[in-house]
Amino acid sequence: MLDILPQDDGIVEIRLARPPVNALNVELVRLLRQTIEECPAQGTQGIVLSGTQGMFSAGVDVPSLIGADRATVREYWREFFLLCGALANSPLPLAAAVTGHSPAGGAVLALFCDYRVMAHGPYRIGLNEVQVGLSVPDAIQVALRRVVGPYRAERLLVAGAMLDAEQAQAVGFVDELAGLEQVTTRAHVWLRELLALPRQAMLRTRALARADLAATFADVDALPLDGFLDDFFSEETQATLAALVARLKKPR
Repeated sequence: MLDILPQDDGIVEIRLARPPVNALNVELVRLLRQTIEECPAQGTQGIVLSGTQGMFSAGVDVPSLIGADRATVREYWREFFLLCGALANSPLPLAAAVTGHSPAGGAVLALFCDYRVMAHGPYRIGLNEVQVGLSVPDAIQVALRRVVGPYRAERLLVAGAMLDAEQAQAVGFVDELAGLEQVTTRAHVWLRELLALPRQAMLRTRALARADLAATFADVDALPLDGFLDDFFSEETQATLAALVARLKKPR
């Protein structure tokens, strides 16, 4: 489910590899968190998080949650927020190589990285949870607000907007655009340039700059997860998600 690609310069590329769309089931979420948390002890200096060409990640594996009981769904979302916490609190700089579509949970992964390079072309990114009947927890909203600003974040979140690559760069959702074949390369280039700076000063400044994000996820079990689960199991949300899964199962 993950391809781990160490580089000679201390950078490790972690590539999502769960065909066909890199949907984030609980096993992948847990494995990704563990891999990110283990990187510092292995001498890693920086991380590039990438996907397959045309698809970074389709986000949460909704079909795996439909029909599951509350305990199972709660464990999934706890694991997802633990992954967010691992990204938020990682002492290593992270660059997201957004290699294609990146809705919902895929966009969340990118937002928690330090820098985002996205592919030019017919690809979209956004927190479209509202469109599929899900509310967006404040802990996730924090990540978008700090990237695009509070007003722009409000407009995007409430509408569940999906942005094309040019729109995403225009509002600051992503930092750089590149051709599909060059997205991962450009993420590596940015990270290498960052790592060439005086290390102690860079890492200390980075930690201060990301302190708000880190503090939000300092204690995942203190997040209001049960309120989010109440929304998840509401009649409206379950009906909307069931309709989404039915559409996904139709032959194309």
